[in-house]
Amino acid sequence: MARTNPFQFIQQTRAEITKVVWPTRREVLITTAMVLLLAIIAAIFFSGVDFVIRLGLRSVLGMF
Repeated sequence: MARTNPFQFIQQTRAEITKVVWPTRREVLITTAMVLLLAIIAAIFFSGVDFVIRLGLRSVLGMF
C-alpha cells in the first residue's frame, strides 16, 4: 500500500468531502421526527406486551 504525505492526505480528504451530498434542513427534521415517532410507538408497544406478560405470569403463579 502506497504511503502519502500529510499534505496529499488533506487534499484527498477535501476532495472526498466535496463528493458528499448533505441532507437539507427539511430532510433532517423529517427524519428526526420519524425516528422519535417510531421510538414512541415502540415504547408503547413493548409496554403493552410487558403488561400482558406480567398479567399472564401473575395469573399462572397465583399472585395478585
